[in-house]
Amino acid sequence: MLSSRFTLLLSSIVAAIGIAEAGFIDAAATKSVAYDFIIVGGTLPLCIQRYDANAPYPSGGNAGNVVANRLSENPKNKVLVLEAGPSDEGEVEIQVPFFCPRLSPGTPFDWNYTTTAQTGLGGRSIPYPRGHVLGGSSSTNYLLYTRGSSEDYDRYAKVTGDQGWSWNSMQQYFRKNEKFTPPQDGHNITGQFNPAVHGFNGISSVTLSGSPSPTDGRVMNASAELGGDFKFNLDYNSGSELGLGWIQLTIGGGMRSSSSSAYLAPSFLARPNLHVVVGAEVSRVIKTGMKNGLPTFNSVQFRSGNGTLMQLTASKEVILSAGSVGTPHILLNSGIGNTQALRSAGVTPLVDLPDVGENLSDHPFGVAAFTVSSNNTIDTLNDNAVLMNQAMQQWETEKTGPLVNSVATHLMFMRLNGSVLGSNPDPAPGPNSPHYELLVADGIPVPPLPTEGNFIAGGAVVLNPTSRGSIKLKSSNPFDAPIIDPGLLKTQFDRIVMREAIKSVKKFYAASAWTGYIVAPTGGLEHAVDDASIDEYNKNTTQTIFHPVGTASMSARGAKGGVVDPDLRVKKVGGLRVVDASVLPFVPSAHPQAAVYVIGERGSDLIKAAYPQ
Repeated sequence: MLSSRFTLLLSSIVAAIGIAEAGFIDAAATKSVAYDFIIVGGTLPLCIQRYDANAPYPSGGNAGNVVANRLSENPKNKVLVLEAGPSDEGEVEIQVPFFCPRLSPGTPFDWNYTTTAQTGLGGRSIPYPRGHVLGGSSSTNYLLYTRGSSEDYDRYAKVTGDQGWSWNSMQQYFRKNEKFTPPQDGHNITGQFNPAVHGFNGISSVTLSGSPSPTDGRVMNASAELGGDFKFNLDYNSGSELGLGWIQLTIGGGMRSSSSSAYLAPSFLARPNLHVVVGAEVSRVIKTGMKNGLPTFNSVQFRSGNGTLMQLTASKEVILSAGSVGTPHILLNSGIGNTQALRSAGVTPLVDLPDVGENLSDHPFGVAAFTVSSNNTIDTLNDNAVLMNQAMQQWETEKTGPLVNSVATHLMFMRLNGSVLGSNPDPAPGPNSPHYELLVADGIPVPPLPTEGNFIAGGAVVLNPTSRGSIKLKSSNPFDAPIIDPGLLKTQFDRIVMREAIKSVKKFYAASAWTGYIVAPTGGLEHAVDDASIDEYNKNTTQTIFHPVGTASMSARGAKGGVVDPDLRVKKVGGLRVVDASVLPFVPSAHPQAAVYVIGERGSDLIKAAYPQ
């Protein structure tokens, strides 16, 4: 039975543009509609007729949904979204926050990409999760809401020459996006966050953990005992991140708040000027002419559900929101990129833009785990079917209990000390920004989940990596998946940061607050006792926390490098803009979900300003 949301959207599409069958395009009907804007990869799919883990359907994450919502606020704008993927409607594993580790990799909700062999990881090729579902990665991530350091955004402003990207200028967009709500258990949150730095009237729900963890007290005691780098920070979303704080999550009413559930609520989907074509595998954007001396790319080519190649044109702009993998892949297939590399791949070069697909920056992620003397951890909940059934019943009836949480309880943001940093250039955006992050988890937080035992873990994230990777074409066939090389731990500096992060996890769990609770390191950590063995441990265990950015980077107007100008228009062309994480020239010192939301919000305003009505 179709959900009410699905039915509402489907009826709107059928009435507006005509679809002979759900998930397929009526070519004659779509050609009769004059669209102002076409958004590629807006993560607005209703359903998918088939699942092919090797097909490179673009998935736009948060930003495309924001743009679709904001542009369609004006009823004069006809907005079309092209996308493919399953709906999140009724998908309990997406809706339940605690089930986030179940969503990737190796599921229908993930693109199931893999990387090239990573030299920094001992030659391992690893899964590279990207959300393949309504809401993109905002429907499959671990729900962490972290804005980053104020210096991140001030660096974006400096690099682009546009103060509109500065921390102070972006505050309006954080508040426009955020709807901070009380945690589900109604506990007193005084002293756990700073309400002065949050928005309460936005669209995306943000909250604190809605069910207490049995180790909360020990975490806070360890922070007080150790002080220094481990000191308490009332709110790391204030722009000053350093220290330990209570985790903030994109959850509302005990359920995941994604770009789908927020920006595509039924009232928005009912707009008659917002149309969706599903089962549309975008291959390239098409040159449509010249304007002001620039080639214009106002058309999009895609493969419909029945395999037919289709083409649609926007009267104003095509907006790529296909993410840091999908967006450069589409640009390269369109002949926009490094001329020599395009020719080598068998693609006719049209615009020489060498940085397309380059500058890929991502956060390496490792886990340090310890056995504990308690059986009251999330491991027991995952292992015990009776307990899980009870928790699930509580969630279904009350939207309370342990399932309203993600799998971490606190975050720490930390810098290298001067002796470790040494003479290395500091890649952080400023002296008050962290080099690494630690996540406190009351159990093993990521797959593969253990089938027995009880643990506590510290996740370690290299926040300002110096390593860079790339997205490249595998062939001239636009429907072949791209070659993904995130370059994880490729540089010595990144390996040093990950080493220091693991040492900090050990130091935190060695505090007297954990006496009698922590038993011993495990999972190979017991052998990581000096720099060399820690480096070996990291080489064999590090993964990605799947935060890729930078493959269509912003740079100053007129700059030789970069892919888009500060207004997000693609350089050297007309009619084409990018609004997603790929425009960030540096990965933020944060889980980038919040940053991508505000890129979508500001990008929408930039587009509106270009077409005053």
